[in-house]
Amino acid sequence: MLGCFDTKASDFEFLRTCLISQDLDVISINMGIQPVQCPFPIDVSASQVAEAAGQTLSSIREQADRSAALEIMGDGASKVIAKLMVKGQLDGAIGMGGGGGTFLTLLAMQAIPIGVPKVCLSTVASKDLSRQVGTRDITLICSVVDIAGLNQISRMQMRQAAGAIAGMMRTADRTRNSSVPSIAISMFGNTTACVEMCSTLLREAGFEVLAFHAVGVGGLTMEALIRDGYFDGVLDITTTELADHLCEGICSAGPTRLTAAAEKGIPQVVAPGCLDMVNYGPPDTVPEKYRGRMLFSWAPDVTLMRTNKAENEELGTIIGQRLNKSKGKVSILLPLQGISKISSRGGPFHNPEIDQVLFTTIKEKVRESIKVLEMEANINDAIFAKAAVDNLLSLMHEDVM
Repeated sequence: MLGCFDTKASDFEFLRTCLISQDLDVISINMGIQPVQCPFPIDVSASQVAEAAGQTLSSIREQADRSAALEIMGDGASKVIAKLMVKGQLDGAIGMGGGGGTFLTLLAMQAIPIGVPKVCLSTVASKDLSRQVGTRDITLICSVVDIAGLNQISRMQMRQAAGAIAGMMRTADRTRNSSVPSIAISMFGNTTACVEMCSTLLREAGFEVLAFHAVGVGGLTMEALIRDGYFDGVLDITTTELADHLCEGICSAGPTRLTAAAEKGIPQVVAPGCLDMVNYGPPDTVPEKYRGRMLFSWAPDVTLMRTNKAENEELGTIIGQRLNKSKGKVSILLPLQGISKISSRGGPFHNPEIDQVLFTTIKEKVRESIKVLEMEANINDAIFAKAAVDNLLSLMHEDVM
């Protein structure tokens, strides 16, 4: 149970009672920095949390910087939780609070892997907390009223939150069936046909396939799970998030996209799927500097911008630089007849000359040991999907030889 017990002791006392009534053993972790008179036992004090972050509680108080204090205590709590996970002493986590308490709780929960239940009862649950939630499977519950003293609504919400975490813990199955190898694959609307064919072929070959929608959080989650050791191979068909990060699109997965498999050394096949486009919202949200470019309305709330030669050269360089660091087997497939559905012949983004800049740069930048296969096909053609799967299976076979 995570929280600021210095300002919300009575609320957490009630939540703790609700958790115990669900036959749960509670470890209480105090993230509040002010002196506390707590009516229940504190198992991990604020001083211990601060020390886990390499600070002292007195120094945090002296700084009198609320923002810095939140970062430090959230980081410290995540380190405390990580140690509990290693010791096998944590089966779930629950926290609650307002804006600051929610930030602390969500930051601390980043140390808890996917599959371990996490619940946060929050006054700001209806806001966009995607950045704070990150790639973790955190359940947010709207508190309706402020968490500032008990009342009929807050008691009801806390009882339900306690029941939720208890039920989730009792039904959680965190065992991975290691006998079934898993493949991560990235997809987008413009590469769906390719990914569906690849997935079918991989399942027929006995693999479990986990697809990730390349809208930013999808790529982030895929990279995080690769680092957590969930996959035996990666079929990165849709690397479009690289273009969004380059051009400030809404589907950026940040600066570490296309790095996890390289770092882990697991086999990967990479294609430049949808690097012909950058994603924005409605037309009026396209940055002013790009409004004179080739734009295409994919949906009323999605405007696509065609990448140009300079951007493709930079994207090719990024791909080369990141894949050159691979510790494992890697190959690249280049579909010469279009890298998305709408860049096929007759499509609005069809421009082989621009695509060729991307292909040429990739070939120039990758090290010689990385196999680059050029195919006279569109990325969504069946022949391309089969080649992608065959290449990945070949790399995985080499990896176990």
